[in-house]
Amino acid sequence: MSLVEIARFQDVYEADLAAAFLSAHDIEVSVTERFQTTVDPLMQRALGIRLMGRADQADQARDLLKRARAGEFATEEGDDLNAPEATVRAASRGLALLAFASGAGFVGTSLPRRFSAFQWTGLAILAAAALLSLALWVVATLNA
Repeated sequence: MSLVEIARFQDVYEADLAAAFLSAHDIEVSVTERFQTTVDPLMQRALGIRLMGRADQADQARDLLKRARAGEFATEEGDDLNAPEATVRAASRGLALLAFASGAGFVGTSLPRRFSAFQWTGLAILAAAALLSLALWVVATLNA
């Protein structure tokens, strides 16, 4: 039994979804280049992720994937998620800003390190902004 390329993807997760979809339709496939692309994710775009299957099922598998891309198997309920609440978005932005200002996004080693002046300045600005927003919230709450 020889294997042939059914499809090629640039993302291992997309390839896994296609493999699961085809497996649900009783078509045997395997995702290749998984090790190389998960060790070095930049290789996903360079090599691509191949979906390999049996030669006698290749045409049926390609047809199913083509029909899936066209939306034939989509449900009426859709795939959209509800947008997050404004408070969740604000909290996410605040945490991201805190991580950036504290240098958490630039940590390259696990060695103990001290904050730089830039990071202390960022933390001070964040603390001042947090106190100001807290004060504005208290004033708005008391006036309501």
